[in-house]
Amino acid sequence: MNCTLTHFNTSIHKPPLSSTLNLLGLKMESKDKLKIAFTITCVAVVSILMANKFRKQRKRKQNVSSCYLTSEAKPQHNFKRILANNSYAPFKHLKLNENSPDLHPYESEIKTILEKSELEFEFSYGIMDMSMSDTYVWVDDESKLKGLVEVLNKERVFAVDTEQHSLRSFLGFTALIQISTRDEDYLVDTIAVHDIMGILGPVFANPNICKVFHGADNDVIWLQRDFHIYVVNLFDTAKACDVLSKPQRSLAYLLETYCGVTTNKLYQREDWRQRPLPIDMVEYARMDAHYLLYIADCLVSELKNQRNDNSASENSASLDDKFYFVSEANRRSNALCLQLFTKDLEASPGQSAAASIISRHLNDHGNSTNNSQFQDLVRRLCSWRDLMARMHDESLKYVLSDNAIVSLAEKVPSTPTDICTTISQADIDIDFLNSNSTPRLPSSVVLSHLDDFSYVIKNEINNLDDIFQLILKKHLGPNGSCPFSLYNYSLLSKADIKSSKRFVSKENGYKFSKKVARKASRELFVQKFSCKSPVYHNCTIYANDGRLLCYCDRRKLEWYLQRDLAKLVDEDPLAIMLLFEPKGRPEDEGNDFYIQSKKNICVGCGEGNHYLRYRIIPSCYRIHFPEHLKSHRSHDIVLVCVDCHEKAHSSAEKYKKKVASEFGIPLFVHKVVNSNEEQEVSGSSTSVLKLGDGGVSPLELRTAAMALIRHGPRMPPQRREELKQVVKKYYGGRDISEEDLEKALLVGMSPHEKRRLKKKRGISLNNTSSKNIASDDDIKGTNLDSALNKNDVCEPENGSNLDVMDPSEPNGSGNLSSEGAVFATCSSKLSLLGHGPHGKQVVDYLLKNHGEKGIQDFCQRWRQVFVESINPRFLPAGWDVTHSGRREFGDFSVYNPANKAPAAKR
Repeated sequence: MNCTLTHFNTSIHKPPLSSTLNLLGLKMESKDKLKIAFTITCVAVVSILMANKFRKQRKRKQNVSSCYLTSEAKPQHNFKRILANNSYAPFKHLKLNENSPDLHPYESEIKTILEKSELEFEFSYGIMDMSMSDTYVWVDDESKLKGLVEVLNKERVFAVDTEQHSLRSFLGFTALIQISTRDEDYLVDTIAVHDIMGILGPVFANPNICKVFHGADNDVIWLQRDFHIYVVNLFDTAKACDVLSKPQRSLAYLLETYCGVTTNKLYQREDWRQRPLPIDMVEYARMDAHYLLYIADCLVSELKNQRNDNSASENSASLDDKFYFVSEANRRSNALCLQLFTKDLEASPGQSAAASIISRHLNDHGNSTNNSQFQDLVRRLCSWRDLMARMHDESLKYVLSDNAIVSLAEKVPSTPTDICTTISQADIDIDFLNSNSTPRLPSSVVLSHLDDFSYVIKNEINNLDDIFQLILKKHLGPNGSCPFSLYNYSLLSKADIKSSKRFVSKENGYKFSKKVARKASRELFVQKFSCKSPVYHNCTIYANDGRLLCYCDRRKLEWYLQRDLAKLVDEDPLAIMLLFEPKGRPEDEGNDFYIQSKKNICVGCGEGNHYLRYRIIPSCYRIHFPEHLKSHRSHDIVLVCVDCHEKAHSSAEKYKKKVASEFGIPLFVHKVVNSNEEQEVSGSSTSVLKLGDGGVSPLELRTAAMALIRHGPRMPPQRREELKQVVKKYYGGRDISEEDLEKALLVGMSPHEKRRLKKKRGISLNNTSSKNIASDDDIKGTNLDSALNKNDVCEPENGSNLDVMDPSEPNGSGNLSSEGAVFATCSSKLSLLGHGPHGKQVVDYLLKNHGEKGIQDFCQRWRQVFVESINPRFLPAGWDVTHSGRREFGDFSVYNPANKAPAAKR
């Protein structure tokens, strides 16, 4: 047993020595290989992990450093309630209830105050401590703000002023509000309590509490923009200065005159965002409101002491002179409350600024830079600047100055260094002109996004809309480099508005949708027919007793000054005072519309980039009104954009058909009178023209005639016969010739269109324009003449109730107005298109059966049609559907029949 075991153990544990050594060598080699492989694997894994981590860190670092906003705090980014963001959407005003219209929410309350004839309170009882104490209340939390509301609710009057910040904000924002009662000064830190400022809304809208401002034009709309605070019952000391014809109307002048206090207006330009405010800025802010109540009392006392020496006539005999001027100042002040804040909307980013820069540069340098590359670069840079300013909530001036844009477009730098150098040099040139040659670096926006210039300047992208989309996605997209805020987030939701090319399914066989074609047509119409310069200059005309008569354009003022009928009283803005007593005054006839400044924006939607004049009452009717009812017509000429014009025009055309049906007077005639018939009916009733129930519209007639001329022989017989019937209907059913077709092309055309057609087709128009075809004035049959009629150059701006000569007339007597001249043409060449006879017959019927009251009611109906068609939210204050339009004529009036008598003799 033992031997066996010993043998067995010996056979197991005693292998040959060489085998053992070989086995050990193999094991050692395998371990080394495994170690090496493991080491390599670990190194590879670690390298990959480190590379990914480094890549992520670098990407994160690039994103953080790409936009300065991540490291630069701006106070407005802490606001949680923003009413006016930087998107391209219109501003939404406060609605008191769901069914309220998109108008001023307190319009009825303000109009009630406008009808009052006197003030029912005093401001400071004539007592004022001229030494301003050191105590005031700083309102910076909700409890203090509510405490202020409790105080103000017990007051009958308090003074208000605001301080704005606009350099580092696109729309600007209110940084401080100063409120002073008779006993205390309050400084409301609107940055700290921005989101709860609505608490003050009911106090400012309370018609029983008067709010005293100085120069409230901007303050009123700023409060709406930032807080939905609407001012009701306002007394503006600047308006009181206007009524008193003060040599100056600035607050600094009033403080020095009545309070013996001097103030430094340079503080107005300081950065009111800084907290805490320096002591000198606090004193300046308090001063603007502290003395206002006392100044208002002094001005009201002077207004009561005024005497209406120049108007002892029946117009003022019933008025209490003691309160007449007070009432005038109060009325002008409260008219400001009807203003509504609007955002300047453009068809594309920066379009308006680009047009302005190009125009100024061409005027300064002539045609030397009138090339497409320069203008294209200006538009690109303006588009980039506009979008970047909205994204980062910066002013356009801060992002990139106009001078820098011109320099970049001229030099076209290619490297980031050259771009920065060009911008800095351009800004140094501006500073040098302003006596401040301190060098400035490009803005933080430019420095953070220099890579944008590679495709903005280098023409890598041709379409501006594509640039817009690229910038928007790059900076605000899912992986965008710029942080979101309440100001720029809504830009994304509106991005599709800017896309011009909308592709549709290839199955339809169309590359672009109809919407693209419609947009192209719209843009062409805007370019061709929109007003090329501001319509309203808002110059002012005062009577010789200092009362405001109207706002007008610059040409009208120059006309008075050249004839020594007025004297210049202010240059910025231009204002004159008449040297004679006008016959009529706006307030005598309740025409507040004429003493309101007007904005160059669409009255429907607020569009300010383009607009056209629109005649609310079609010319085919108004042209036949009695002179004293039609000459005062600017109330019914408003500015509308292309889209609102289309809506209003469509409604007007429908209503014309309704008028035609109601009075039994067709819009169009059936036939053209022959030359011998024309001689018979000249100067007689239009009923001789044998008007039918229907008629052919000029567009339908010209379209049919053109189709027959171009494609008649190749048309299917049935279609050719249909078009022939259209033309035959116009010619009374008789057979038509080629000459008839050529003449039909001219029906309703303007002189410019006729000349263009003559040049294109080579036809003679000399013998056809006055006999067998419709006269040029027939195009006035539609409201579209507000856009197309280029001959009506005598259009008043925002006409007044002044009984003075129209400055559009070259001499003082005998010249007809533009509408009068048109009427003379129409009566000598009776319009055969239909609208001429239609309009005259309607007006004759109204005058015969209802008198002038019928005309006024007829006008009111048209105004109501206009209001219902586009629901205008931005009509000038004082515009009214029930406006009378009547005026009296004085000795100087161009509309006075006595002044027209010599023209009749000639």
